[in-house]
Amino acid sequence: MIYRFDDVEIDTDRFELRRSGELQKVEPQVFALIEFLVENRARMVSKDELNQRIWGGRFVSDAAVNSRIRSARQAIGDDGKAQRLIKTVHGRGFRFVGEAIAEDTVASDFFAAGDIQVPDAAPVEDTGATAAAGRPSIAVLPFQMFGADQQYSALGDALAHDVTVELARLRWLFVISRGSSFRFRGPDADLHSAGTVLGVRYILTGNVAIEGNRSVVTAELSHVEDGGILWADRFEGAIDDLLGLRLTLAASIVTAIEVRIPMDEASRAAALPTTSLDSWSAYHRGLWHMFRFNAHDNEIAARLFHRALEVDKNFARAHAGLSFTHFQDAFVGYAKDTETARHLAKEHAETGMALDPLDPFANLTMGRAIMLAGDMDSAVSWFDRSAELNPNFAFAIYNRALADAVIGRGSESERGAMKAISLSPLDPLHYAMLSTRALSHIVRGDYREASIWGERGAKAPNAHIHIKMIAAIAHELAGNRQAAERWTSDVKRIDPRYEQKQFFAAFPFYDEDTLATVGAALKRLGI
Repeated sequence: MIYRFDDVEIDTDRFELRRSGELQKVEPQVFALIEFLVENRARMVSKDELNQRIWGGRFVSDAAVNSRIRSARQAIGDDGKAQRLIKTVHGRGFRFVGEAIAEDTVASDFFAAGDIQVPDAAPVEDTGATAAAGRPSIAVLPFQMFGADQQYSALGDALAHDVTVELARLRWLFVISRGSSFRFRGPDADLHSAGTVLGVRYILTGNVAIEGNRSVVTAELSHVEDGGILWADRFEGAIDDLLGLRLTLAASIVTAIEVRIPMDEASRAAALPTTSLDSWSAYHRGLWHMFRFNAHDNEIAARLFHRALEVDKNFARAHAGLSFTHFQDAFVGYAKDTETARHLAKEHAETGMALDPLDPFANLTMGRAIMLAGDMDSAVSWFDRSAELNPNFAFAIYNRALADAVIGRGSESERGAMKAISLSPLDPLHYAMLSTRALSHIVRGDYREASIWGERGAKAPNAHIHIKMIAAIAHELAGNRQAAERWTSDVKRIDPRYEQKQFFAAFPFYDEDTLATVGAALKRLGI
């Protein structure tokens, strides 16, 4: 997409910003901020939305936000005093107020028989090692011990070993064995040198302190190249429950890393010229677009996954990514030909599974493709397999919860949704987890709780049309007519032709009473 206003031109496909025809050097985070504000120029963007979209939900100070806003204004010829283009809505957020013209750069000839073609891609020899060269890699150094008795002296090594073993289950991540990484120990270990010698992009370090009958563990995930800390957290537990601490710590760290490293990879890939993308960079840039949950970014994500496959045709996760984008086309309705989208979602999921049957993401997309056909019972087995391969995979746990809600297992659905939320509170699909919790209450007839969770889901970043409809239904069933009509109006603004069959195609409830109850609520709301 190209946006033009004043003397500025923003090309979101090429990640370029020009003023008076001259290419400007803009930091990726600042570019993403400008793009997000311009895309949402019809409304104010809240600080929470900016935090979720630009900083991935991690805590940032008001000073950091203001610094990026200031840089964004400078990049497009604006300033805080004039606020000609970016207006501050004090205490609430920001809004782009310029007159922007949008031009779609996705040419119609990208599409043939429902598949997406990637033009202008230079042929690349398939060496079989290209993907591994760009693959994210990490080393876990032994955790340092402070104030421990002799009996706990090995705890630091044990914790680092547990984390290493759990990380090794993430098949997209290359993990250095403890035999190599444990050579770098102690407070004098130079992280940059360790990373260079081990050949990794990321290093995880930690400290363990024993204070009375309590143990306190801090962990930090750092990027080797610039030494920046991507994530840090603190864990506490009773010293007489060391086994519980070890299990909880390892699971929590792996869950955080599975979110943080892909976010960092996507951010760094966004700064690369398209012609410089290796398969992993193209894949992670595709993920960044895929998780923005709109039709335009979904198309860009699909093109980038195809680019990854041109570099490495056996890249299982790129096929899984394509399956995900085609699922979105069919489930949300981005594509006019939903039948072709369903077919392609299943085809790419099957290819990903054939290439790597132990990849949790490939297993998950297989379940989602089957879900599109309405066979929730079969889909559940794939979600369970995905979670068995990675017990901390919140995405698989959430999808199992959604299937349980459709089947009519409300209590199981609620437990699964809450587990997914607790495992990944900053997940790009947080909105869907919240709304699944709402569905779990709808199928049990607990409409008050359904309205609370439905409202939260619809207000969360990335919420699509079906999520807003769930909120409307929940409020209608709870007797909150005003709130129900508000969300219904939002649905009709997005798609004036929205019908019951679209909702039930996404959520084909097994229980006849639930179908009748939800159908009646939709009818009362004019759907």
